[in-house]
Amino acid sequence: MRGERAAAWTDMSKSKFLELVDQGIMPRGIKVGSMTMWDRLELDAAVENLKDQEGTRRSNPIEKHYGIANDR
Repeated sequence: MRGERAAAWTDMSKSKFLELVDQGIMPRGIKVGSMTMWDRLELDAAVENLKDQEGTRRSNPIEKHYGIANDR
């Protein structure tokens, strides 16, 4: 998918998405001629990796209510 759709897929503005690409947080696109495209599965994996970074996991109110410790 192209940049605008890739940003929308990750629920980001295009400028923020491209900033994270430059920082190496989101994957670099694939050049096809003069066009840059992103793979949806790579974007999904990058978003999952964001959740795995320390401090980004939010507590789950259901887990808290039932006293369930889910250390993902």
